[in-house]
Amino acid sequence: MAYRLDTAAAAERIVAAGVDPALARAVVAEVARADESIGAKVCLRAELATFEVRLRRWVVGIALATAALLFAALRLTGGAS
Repeated sequence: MAYRLDTAAAAERIVAAGVDPALARAVVAEVARADESIGAKVCLRAELATFEVRLRRWVVGIALATAALLFAALRLTGGAS
C-alpha cells in the first residue's frame, strides 16, 4: 500500500507548532527522503523474494530432470548389476 507524504502540508503544520520554517522544511525533506528509501527497500525485498521462489523451482526442476535421466539410463543399461 503506497502513499505520498504531503510535504507542504507537513511543513505548514510544523511551522504552526512554532518551529522555524527553514528547519521545518529541512525536517520534512529528510522524512520524505527516508520514506522513499524505505519504499525502495520494500520493493527490492519483494523482487528478491520472487527471484528466490523462481530459483528454487528451477533447482527442483533440474534435480527431478537429473533423477529421471539417471533412472532412464539405469533402465536402459540393465541396472547397477
